[in-house]
Amino acid sequence: MAIWRFDAIGTTWEIETSNELGADERRLVGAEIDRFDREWSRFRGDSAVTRVGRDGGSISSPDAGAMLDAYLDLSQATTGAVNPLVADSLAALGYDASYSLVASDPIAAPRDWTDRVRWTEGEATASAPALLDVGALGKGRLVDIVTDVLADVPGDLVVDAGGDMRVRGSAVRIGLEHPYDASKAIGVIELQDAALCASAINRRAWGDGLHHVLDARTGVPVRTWAATWAIAPAAMRADAVATALFFDGGPELAATWGVEWVRMSTDGRAERSPGCPAQLFTTRP
Repeated sequence: MAIWRFDAIGTTWEIETSNELGADERRLVGAEIDRFDREWSRFRGDSAVTRVGRDGGSISSPDAGAMLDAYLDLSQATTGAVNPLVADSLAALGYDASYSLVASDPIAAPRDWTDRVRWTEGEATASAPALLDVGALGKGRLVDIVTDVLADVPGDLVVDAGGDMRVRGSAVRIGLEHPYDASKAIGVIELQDAALCASAINRRAWGDGLHHVLDARTGVPVRTWAATWAIAPAAMRADAVATALFFDGGPELAATWGVEWVRMSTDGRAERSPGCPAQLFTTRP
């Protein structure tokens, strides 16, 4: 397999193909990633999300409807724990646009986010300034976009964005990284023509027990679950469920969407969905 590595949206990408990608294919991939980033990144001063967070107004994007429809399902399933207006809560703890990592008191996200943000298939509109954060599923959405861009590339394909991946063609054996020891795995999975997305509290962690997975109802990082993995036909839903699994209601949403999963608690217990194909090495520390 030929491997193309590059950095984008704050993570390292690896795209593996049976044959090396040409210049035109790489250009198309880069253009789609840049488009998505310009529309949805809260870390860019020139993004549409930043503008709407400052002034209100609209974001024109082909991803608006799919992502915000999924956020509505996430919010309902977790009774508000997952909320796209969590950006100000993250910023309050130091995970802001400048990565200050200087925390102040936690703040809860507005629970009435569906009154503040309206959307259609191709546009999201905020009637007043509202800073969106699509981190619960945005990277998975972008993995799907890149996979679609490369739909006509023959042979096997693996699109891996910092551990959120989608595989087409031959099966790939993947280790489920232990959240407290990157040299170990808690299990393995054979992934074929499917997506695997993961989330863990050690990935973006700083200060005294702070990390990026917040309960939007309180603005406080979650404490019960340490890592999650979700397997679905497409990466956006896998990414969304990987976030939802940190909260009550996550397994029920996964069942509704037909997503299989594994999660590990902060005390080392592991559990999985009944149909999950992963092989777990242990369910205890």
